[in-house]
Amino acid sequence: MSKLQLSIAVGNYDRMRPLIDGDVQIDGVDPVFMLQDPEEIFFRAFRHADYDICELSLSSYSVKTAAGTSPYIAVPVFPSRAFRHSSIYVRADRGINRPEDLKGKRIGVPEYQLTANVWVRMFLEEEYGVKASDIRWVRGGYEDPTRVEKIALKLPEGVVLENAPEGRTISNLLAEGEIDGVIGPRAPSCFDRGHPQVKYLFEDPQKAAAEWYERRKLFPIMHTLGIRKSLTEQHPWLPGAIVKAFEKSKEIALARLSDTSATKVTLPFIEDQLRNARRLMGHDFWSYGFAENEKVIDRFLAQHHAEGLSSRRVQPAELFHPASLESFKI
Repeated sequence: MSKLQLSIAVGNYDRMRPLIDGDVQIDGVDPVFMLQDPEEIFFRAFRHADYDICELSLSSYSVKTAAGTSPYIAVPVFPSRAFRHSSIYVRADRGINRPEDLKGKRIGVPEYQLTANVWVRMFLEEEYGVKASDIRWVRGGYEDPTRVEKIALKLPEGVVLENAPEGRTISNLLAEGEIDGVIGPRAPSCFDRGHPQVKYLFEDPQKAAAEWYERRKLFPIMHTLGIRKSLTEQHPWLPGAIVKAFEKSKEIALARLSDTSATKVTLPFIEDQLRNARRLMGHDFWSYGFAENEKVIDRFLAQHHAEGLSSRRVQPAELFHPASLESFKI
């Protein structure tokens, strides 16, 4: 019997390389990997369901799951996780020196419903009392003014979201001082270029995020991994095979990262960063699996629904194929 040839669209991450390079095999699958940026994967997945298996924005997938319109069913593999205290960029000439100063300001977002932005709005409200309705939101592409919001939104009363002027980007608006800040998963280009009036909101984002983690014990999930529903119906063994292989790939990546004989990434002091992460978050700080992440997912889904992004309150187990909720033990 020949293996299933399946397209798999993921980012080019260290935790994927053992799969991509063939060091880890997926039982019964002959994979065709497509290494793409998240924006391309999500656009093609949610507009056209282009792939057999792919990364999915946790926010967009939650919207589709609540509505019952997702062509994919997820497994508890989380290719992207990130603390988002480094995702808030502000003008240095607007008196914005602490989160509370965002009240009344005009803040750009590439898309309102992006997963990163949901997490940011969560901690802004919980930690600093800054509600979504306290900010005037301006939606536009980072560098391309034709970028659109992938998901139709129905926002709560009092939340104001306007489009950037035609032909303008939020990076450009921030650089020229026409908005007061930008929140999103990428840095605006004016920040990368060292614009003298654009800075992080948090002077030390890593310190702020670590303190937040100590209080909340949440390591934000950005992306999960989806499988085309029709495939799981035809091949009920597939979700378990995918979880097994992606977990093994991550384990190999972490073992390589721990090998200090020669640094595996082009960054000094990586050993110290790894020790600090484990000291703060435990040995398996980038966990896959449902039980290990149910609390994080539930907290996200509660925020997502409260913001009016999902039409109903989705429960964590609804996001995942039943066969992927547990695994065998020896």
